[in-house]
Amino acid sequence: MESRQLDKVIIVEGTSDRRKVKSVLKEDIEIICTNGTISLARLDELVDELVNRDVYILVDADESGEKLRKQFKKEIPEAMHLYIDKMYREVAAAPAYHIATVLLSANIDVNMEFVEQRMS
Repeated sequence: MESRQLDKVIIVEGTSDRRKVKSVLKEDIEIICTNGTISLARLDELVDELVNRDVYILVDADESGEKLRKQFKKEIPEAMHLYIDKMYREVAAAPAYHIATVLLSANIDVNMEFVEQRMS
């Protein structure tokens, strides 16, 4: 059985970020963790893997997240950068409805129950 490559990829920093994002997603999207930092060798490998795919960068609103974001802007300029509100600082700490809203703004299909939570 061949593995199916998904069209969309979201890059996050940690496994708790991955869990949070995955919990609100409705569509099947690959989520890649950098574990906070990424070596140039791994970044080059990633660039090759991500050719012809829609890449979304969703990292923490802190110094290490911004450093990572700069690396990705340089190496994958076509990637779309998604931002959480600075008041939450970390993707994993942001409420599910906020993550859902951020993803929805990028036309990523989310479970609308999370968006509706905010409205009620």
